[in-house]
Amino acid sequence: MSLVIPHREVRPVTAVAWTSNTSTCPKDFTLISLTEDGAAANFTRSFAMKSGYYLCYSKDLTGGMVVSDVQIISDKDSIPHGYCYIAEHLEPKATVSKKKRVCVRLVPIGSVDTAVLDIKLTAKSKMMLQHYTYVGDVHGYVLWCKKGPFSCPVPQAKPRRVSLDIQKLSLDQPAPPLPLKPSNPPPLPPGRLSHRRHHLNVKDEIDKPVDGSLQGITALDGVPFSLHPKFDVPANGNGPNLNAQLNNIRIKSIQDIENEYNYTFTVEENATKKTKPSAS
Repeated sequence: MSLVIPHREVRPVTAVAWTSNTSTCPKDFTLISLTEDGAAANFTRSFAMKSGYYLCYSKDLTGGMVVSDVQIISDKDSIPHGYCYIAEHLEPKATVSKKKRVCVRLVPIGSVDTAVLDIKLTAKSKMMLQHYTYVGDVHGYVLWCKKGPFSCPVPQAKPRRVSLDIQKLSLDQPAPPLPLKPSNPPPLPPGRLSHRRHHLNVKDEIDKPVDGSLQGITALDGVPFSLHPKFDVPANGNGPNLNAQLNNIRIKSIQDIENEYNYTFTVEENATKKTKPSAS
């Protein structure tokens, strides 16, 4: 007989298992050592066995699963769909009788509103437990379960240091350091190249930003530059002396240029002043 359970702050059962004793009982599990009528809840396979096993259950919610139902089936019955046999945490060489087997239905905690809240055992089948549902007989004991709505603890947010978070979001942080420019010029390329052109190429490489941005580009970038062949010096240095050639260059003043290239247009003026011959 199943009765409606009023809503209370209780945790659901999340796992059921067999265990030999308290030493083999897993952590966070509760071992049922006594029945509700005061008898020892020690399951044994036969009267000749001195040691047995116990039923235990857990309410640890870390696994995210809850027990929604419990059933007892015989060894000739097939396990219902969606159910599984309970785990066994036994001592070496210890076994559990397979004539009657306990199976449970595990579901995600967020998929149901009601689940198994508690399980109990009685030694006498005539004893009734209020607010509990009869599951069945297993190895001389009667298994009961209580179902109802359950509640989960609300996770609390971890306190944070607001001042530290605000400091991380501050916009007054120092700017990152600028990329370093190369200090060593590249080696002289092979072939025929003037010293002047080589100097310009080195300067262009030094002024170019490391990050490849447009910063530092001038109007002369990309314009080819070369000296007149008369003043070009081979890279091997076998050509004429550049200093001797430069010394032969005459630097003219403005007056020299005016005296040399001065033109008064006198011939043109006289031509316009001549009287044209009259027609006879």
